[in-house]
Amino acid sequence: MTTQTRSEFSIGWKVLLAGFLGTMCGASPLPFNVLGFLFEPLNAEFGWNKTQVSIGITIFGVTGALLAPAFGWMSDKYGVRKVAIGSLIAFVVAFSSFYIMPPTLAGYYLIWLFIGLVGIGSTPVTWSRAVSMWFVKNRGLALGIMLLGTSAAAFIVPQLAVWAIGSFGWRGMFPTVALLPLLIALPATFLLFREPRAEERTAALSTADGQIAGMTFKEAAKTKQFWFLWFSILLIAGAYGGAHIHLPAIVKDHGIDAKTAAGIMGIVGFGLLIGRVGVGFLLDRIWAPAVAFPVLCLPAFACYLLMGTSTDIALISVGAFLLGFAAGAESDLIAFLAARYFGMAHFGKIYGMLYMPFGLFSAISPLVYGIVRDRTGSYDNMLSVAMVMFVAGGAMLLLLGRYPDEQKAH
Repeated sequence: MTTQTRSEFSIGWKVLLAGFLGTMCGASPLPFNVLGFLFEPLNAEFGWNKTQVSIGITIFGVTGALLAPAFGWMSDKYGVRKVAIGSLIAFVVAFSSFYIMPPTLAGYYLIWLFIGLVGIGSTPVTWSRAVSMWFVKNRGLALGIMLLGTSAAAFIVPQLAVWAIGSFGWRGMFPTVALLPLLIALPATFLLFREPRAEERTAALSTADGQIAGMTFKEAAKTKQFWFLWFSILLIAGAYGGAHIHLPAIVKDHGIDAKTAAGIMGIVGFGLLIGRVGVGFLLDRIWAPAVAFPVLCLPAFACYLLMGTSTDIALISVGAFLLGFAAGAESDLIAFLAARYFGMAHFGKIYGMLYMPFGLFSAISPLVYGIVRDRTGSYDNMLSVAMVMFVAGGAMLLLLGRYPDEQKAH
């Protein structure tokens, strides 16, 4: 391990820890990890079906995605610490308000809208800016570690939600889960989370006059790299979002029981973990698109393995792992490529604009998968389209060219 490697982690570990805890306890993983436990109690109390309940999370996802650029802009202008603290507090209030939800679908949807309006500042849109400024040589690995927060949430939140529903009912589950951002993420953000001061920044992040280097959003939007990256994210999110949400149903179509299907979802989680750390490590050492293209071809092969009705559990498990591995890589790639190609001066707004297609199509994709399944009786047609989307999205990244600093050096 080099001195530079040691110095980045020894100096920036507090910010990285806060980013990990903020990601784990923020508005990115918490809603998705409790949704599955609402279907039965809301159906029993109000008669709402799964589609009606699921629309709430779609409202949240679309609202947050559309507001990501605004929260990114606020992070650039006012600092990530203020935005993260404000958003965490508002998210705690919004998430807890399900406890006093009126017994109407309109009231249910309005609360999800409220969470989308205030919660996006507690997602990687915020945390990744500070982490990217503390870590340069090891940025890919640091972002991968930060994003492991979502994997940690997948282990912790469902257990907490089940216990809370059993103890306090489904209404009491929400303020109970909201204790995570209140008691863990918020103190960590207050105590540990900040951007480096001018004298703490590495030379690669600063201009000759000491300002943070990087393009404005208008400058970035005029480059081919921005739009190649934007459409690549759109394609991959559209292919992956529904595949992940519908994977238990896809597995069931292969004649596999629910208990085995739950184990296969655990394999997806393991793939996510390996993908985030492993790909993050490679990004720091190899041109990122050369890493991304083969990695994003893996889920295309996974879609092929998941087609049909074969009951070969080994092949289906391989497909699940490959889906998770690529999804872990994609989350890391967005922040890493935004920082490398466009700099940090206006990272928040640029990253927010790149997060928009990710959030939008991750929310829309499950609906599309469901429609195809309902109309054709199979997921195969959608999985075939997803194969093309994964490969095309990965190939688009190969068109990004050298990093800007390397272009100048040549």
